[in-house]
Amino acid sequence: MFDNQINPPLPSRLSTHHMLYLWLFLFPVLSVAQADITVGSSLTAASGNSSWLSPSGDFTFGFRSLSNGNNAKDERLFLLSIWYNEIPSKTVVWFANGDRPAPENSKLALTSNLGLVLTDPQGKELWKSESILGDVSRAIFNDTGNFVILDSKSEKLWQSFEDPRDTLLPSQTLGKNELLASRRSEEIFSRGKFQLRMLDRGDLVLNTINLPSNHANEEYDITKTAGDSNRSASSGKELVFSDSGSLFVLKENGEEVYLSQAKVPSASDFYLRVTLDFDGVLTQYVHPRNSNTDGNWSILWTQPDNICSAIVSRNGIGVCGYNSICTLGENNRPNCRCPDRYTLVDPSDEHGNCVPNFTLSSCLEDEDKRNHGSAEDIYAFVELKNTAFPPAGYEMLAPFSEDECRNSCLHDCMCAAAVYRDGVNCWKKRLPLSNGRVDPQFNGKAMIKVPKSDLPLPPTNDSKFPIPELKVKEKNPRTWILAGSLLLGTSVLVNILFIGASTLGFCVIYRKKPEKINLRENLVETNLRCFTYQELFNATDGFKEELGRGAFGIVYKGFIPSDVAVAVKKLTNVFQDKEKEFRTEMNVIGQTHHKNLVRLLGFCDEGQERLLVYEFLSNGTLWSLLFTGESRPSWNQRCQIASAIARGLLYLHEECTMQIIHCDIKPRNILLDEYYNARISDFGLAKLLKMDQSYTLTNIRGTRGYVAPEWFRSLPITVKVDVYSYGVLLLEIICCRSCLGGELGGERERELLTDWAYDCFKDGKLDALVEGDIEALSEREKLKNLAMVAFWCVQEDPSLRPTMKKVTQMLDGTVEVPVPPCPFAFSSCTTIIPK
Repeated sequence: MFDNQINPPLPSRLSTHHMLYLWLFLFPVLSVAQADITVGSSLTAASGNSSWLSPSGDFTFGFRSLSNGNNAKDERLFLLSIWYNEIPSKTVVWFANGDRPAPENSKLALTSNLGLVLTDPQGKELWKSESILGDVSRAIFNDTGNFVILDSKSEKLWQSFEDPRDTLLPSQTLGKNELLASRRSEEIFSRGKFQLRMLDRGDLVLNTINLPSNHANEEYDITKTAGDSNRSASSGKELVFSDSGSLFVLKENGEEVYLSQAKVPSASDFYLRVTLDFDGVLTQYVHPRNSNTDGNWSILWTQPDNICSAIVSRNGIGVCGYNSICTLGENNRPNCRCPDRYTLVDPSDEHGNCVPNFTLSSCLEDEDKRNHGSAEDIYAFVELKNTAFPPAGYEMLAPFSEDECRNSCLHDCMCAAAVYRDGVNCWKKRLPLSNGRVDPQFNGKAMIKVPKSDLPLPPTNDSKFPIPELKVKEKNPRTWILAGSLLLGTSVLVNILFIGASTLGFCVIYRKKPEKINLRENLVETNLRCFTYQELFNATDGFKEELGRGAFGIVYKGFIPSDVAVAVKKLTNVFQDKEKEFRTEMNVIGQTHHKNLVRLLGFCDEGQERLLVYEFLSNGTLWSLLFTGESRPSWNQRCQIASAIARGLLYLHEECTMQIIHCDIKPRNILLDEYYNARISDFGLAKLLKMDQSYTLTNIRGTRGYVAPEWFRSLPITVKVDVYSYGVLLLEIICCRSCLGGELGGERERELLTDWAYDCFKDGKLDALVEGDIEALSEREKLKNLAMVAFWCVQEDPSLRPTMKKVTQMLDGTVEVPVPPCPFAFSSCTTIIPK
């Protein structure tokens, strides 16, 4: 691919001394530097843990702390990996335990018989280097980024280059029947759905798989290098990423088939890598060496050119999830979106599945509706121009006009969408729709059937979601006439007995009826609805879609009549035998109403089941906004969120009918609506829990890191525990850093956020507190005031903490914020006002 470089001739006369000197000078360049690791060496997954560096310092082998996208709990998890040490982004190029992240204090050891072995704190094996045949003598980590395990004869027993994940580095190869596998997302390292495979026949292909199986769908990109037979001399042998940075398939006859003709910059000046990204695009990246700034990796080339159109498999998922539409964005990256009236199953996964926020009627229900109106009154279509799905469906109609295609789907209860193309072809499709894509060259449109948005709301006693009440059937007049005839035609004794029984029956009925009516009136007054367990089971499709889990139970997404999205929480360890107390607490919570609280819509207390039905908020949790985004939220947005949470707590503490102590204020319990307004969730649930229930600490309610000191000291628990948690949360909002710690740079170890933040404050280093956030530093006085409010809230002495009313006044600027004392009563620290 590159022209041969002609080296200039050496001087004609060189002494032996000069030749020896030149040889010694060139020797380090001609050999690959490597670091030796002896048997028994180990690394620990913890704060400030040691790691192994390649001799040049280009690569690091060790543990990387993972974001909580890899973790349903709040525990810290680590990834055993190799990454670029000299680049601030620390880009990972190899990892071991993507599907089984290591808990804190897990250990990696180089053993004599198994090679590398990763175990959790209890000694359970999480991962090990496979195919170790022989006794391990040592390991080396060289400047190519390859970690190699050797025996006593320096023969290779295992190497990371022969156990690749999603990345190839210069001098690495991919042999027949070997593959690269994408990760699940940019931040989640479990196995993704894309593969780059070197087939046994000699072709290099890209394909999707149907997780969690390994079933490979048809290839969506292929480099044809196979000959007439699988073993012919002209078939592909291996994929080679050369030292110079070129990627090609080396054939059996020595011929090289290049994947790209793009000019590759010098490997001595640039870091080079080829990665199968989580979105299925194979990409070669370059990054300048010795760069003073992080910048971004530059893209040299991508394959395929248009992944949206490349994947046409009818038997599996595409680059975007089911019911999603793919459009090609910058750098040939796919953008995914849900059609109108559809929403993401997981709002944090934009490449995930979409689900309708409505329910298409069954065929029997459609037939019943048509008896009372036409299909045109019930359904409409969302039309997507130049949008295609793979050319297949359960029925194809041709030749057909567009109106005929639309009407055929409209009156077909099994049809969820129709694709009309070329003025003649109509494909009718069921859900889920797969591999949807926008293609300007596609001569047609997709028509997705949805209920009409202007249809009237169903009655509250809908047969699918009835309000529990005692219904008394009215007697037919003929029944009374028949009863009268019988009375007149029988003996006096029988009539007396009949009248007596009837009177007793009416007394029983009318004594029971008012009780149920009062219950319903009570539910209406508190704006709560009492659901049956079966109703919520149906609404959540059998508790299928989990939104999250925490101290109080598991949350599922569901839909109640009128296609209203809800979050249904199944509680654990509530007072199962205290139905009256449970309903009383529900009525108290049901009477709360504030714009900064998540609204409770209803509940279920049937048998042993206790469930709560909340409104669904589309933008997820504050935790996701602060800690998982590519960039931090704006300073103004963070200030608004902090004020909103304070106002919600003030309402719970002082303004609602009965004082409510939340007991578990943290980012995961702050939800964000469509306009990113903050709402507190799970308020009042502490009252429903047994005393021995906790999230991480026995006999303590709350989450590690946010728990006030009085929980540990047998002091009275008051609203001040919420004030303490709010103070920690406020520091997280200011710093965009988790309360469990943050990477502080240099030789500083990870430490508690409150300690580190106060050190920054007293040393006058407000810029370190916000990591140089220009927007925040432009309002330095406001930043200083917010920090001081936080340090008042986290005082160890509860009496020193302000009330939430005082907090809101300080945040609004209506009350001056005095300089707080040192929050840690048992520490020797002096306060210095930052300038």
